[in-house]
Amino acid sequence: MKKTLIFLFSLFCTITGVKADEFTFALFTDTHIARSDVPTEDLQRAVEDVNKNSQIEFVLVSGDITEEGDYKSLALAKSLLEKLQVPYYVIPGNHETKWTESGMTDFGKVFGGERFNFTHKGFLFLGFNTGPLMRMADGHVVPQDITWLKEELAKAGKETPVFLVTHYPLKEGDVDNWYEVTDAVRPYNIRTFLGGHYHSNREFRYDGIPGILSRSTLRAKDPKGGYSEISVTKDSILIAEKIIGESPKQWATLSLHKTYFEEKGDPNKYPDFSMNDTYSNVKRTWLHHTGVGIYSSPATDGKQLYVGDDLGYLTAYQVKNGKEVWKFQAKHRIVGTPDVSEGVVVFGAADNFIYGLNAKNGKQLWKVETKEPVLGAVTIDNGKAYVGSSDGTFRAIDIKTGEIAWIYDKVKGYIESKPLITENKVIFGAWDNTLYALDKNKGNEIWLWDGDIKGMHFSPAAVWPVAAHNKVFITDPKRAMTAIDLKNGETVWRTSQAMVRETIGISEDKKRIYSKTMNDSIVCFSAESDYPNQLWASDVGFGYEHAPSMQVEKEGVMYGSTKNGLLFALNPYNGEVLWKHKVGNSLISTVVPLKNKKLLFTATGGEVGLLEWK
Repeated sequence: MKKTLIFLFSLFCTITGVKADEFTFALFTDTHIARSDVPTEDLQRAVEDVNKNSQIEFVLVSGDITEEGDYKSLALAKSLLEKLQVPYYVIPGNHETKWTESGMTDFGKVFGGERFNFTHKGFLFLGFNTGPLMRMADGHVVPQDITWLKEELAKAGKETPVFLVTHYPLKEGDVDNWYEVTDAVRPYNIRTFLGGHYHSNREFRYDGIPGILSRSTLRAKDPKGGYSEISVTKDSILIAEKIIGESPKQWATLSLHKTYFEEKGDPNKYPDFSMNDTYSNVKRTWLHHTGVGIYSSPATDGKQLYVGDDLGYLTAYQVKNGKEVWKFQAKHRIVGTPDVSEGVVVFGAADNFIYGLNAKNGKQLWKVETKEPVLGAVTIDNGKAYVGSSDGTFRAIDIKTGEIAWIYDKVKGYIESKPLITENKVIFGAWDNTLYALDKNKGNEIWLWDGDIKGMHFSPAAVWPVAAHNKVFITDPKRAMTAIDLKNGETVWRTSQAMVRETIGISEDKKRIYSKTMNDSIVCFSAESDYPNQLWASDVGFGYEHAPSMQVEKEGVMYGSTKNGLLFALNPYNGEVLWKHKVGNSLISTVVPLKNKKLLFTATGGEVGLLEWK
């Protein structure tokens, strides 16, 4: 009798057109809430438009919700989204992850997390971060998020239809490890990726898996903004553009029954490591895949190296063999590079603390509380640790006691750079267009430099300054290299003849400065001249490049690294390429050369290692 009733109900549904599993949802993306009124108005109108449509059951918001990732803008965006009469689900975009004074902690505070996971009428929706965090680079899905994806998909099973939501498109040139993501998800019933970033409606295939990018909610040059309206029917997914106040216009259709991709995918999608055979004189002494994202360089005292990671662990390894010695966990991620001296390792974390640990055993010696996350790298000089944070404050701290020697609290933006200590000055940049020079002993202001740069995104804030011959050298996102008078902060020279961005390095003899251009080359300028005197340029062949990893010289060799897992060594006098070695496909932070042709490195993909070469 029960089976008969079920059959009759199913027949009734078919005849009357009732389709219990059909639904419609909206996709907002790239709302870019900021200080101007237009993005706010456009999001308000999108919310009001959705609220007028009783068919929309929920809203996905796929990143770049704000322009600068700051708390005020995030809170404003949430207040607007809270006016939706249906549930909404949010992930960050690169504007939340790259330009984030809180190290992405504010995003979690406002929206509850960096991922989402829910099931709606038999469909699984998984949203996750595609980075990059803090450092300018390609997007990246951190190892722990790939592990989470695998776990959630395994729980759902291979029959459950799945929508995956990201900000970046999952393809080469946008996400450096896109192939790891597609390999992880392709055994399952993935119907499509949804996202934004391009501010336009586009359809892609990510190794065969459909990818749909949506227009921004911003009106741009049009009179009205809009969003995407996505309908799931019995056999299809219908994607339409919804201009505010107008009827939706369908522009793409995906089948719910067709299999779009092969089980193994394209074997040619993986990075090319053949150069490692060409330069066979380079060997990996050891290499760890930690399974956690790493955003900072290692610090070393010669015997041990110290590495911070995305889960808040500061880990000590033996230099000679990579064996783990100890771990200490802060309460949130570590972004800035630590430093070590006199048996004390010092680092800041996004949990609003600066820590001093016993370098031998990892025991906490002291901690200093700040009002906001600490994203700055640490420099230790003569028993004091110098570090900036996101509370507008720069601090000098006694490394033995944790006592604050002095504070400077007039910084207008957050700090991520590694301070330079030279000529009794501490010099650092911040995301307020300013380079600061303070007295290293008292903390009083000596000079400020802004170079008449306008716009927060052009700040000299990611570069690690270097100095020689009474000049400080920096590069900035306006694609310029600048020499600044060390005594008074006046511009000595500034040049855009080589398209550099946020990297700088100096030779051991202080005669040359190096920088990485945005396409293939390393350039070398004289540090001695009072005009921009280029000495050489070397085509290293690394392609498009914009990662802030500095150049470092050691024992007559200049070392560098890129956003796509490449390390290289050059002759510092003429730019001759000595070797290249690829360890992965994600950002290699500033490397740490050791004596006797050894090189420590860390990568966003979670790699920590030691290279040696002959």
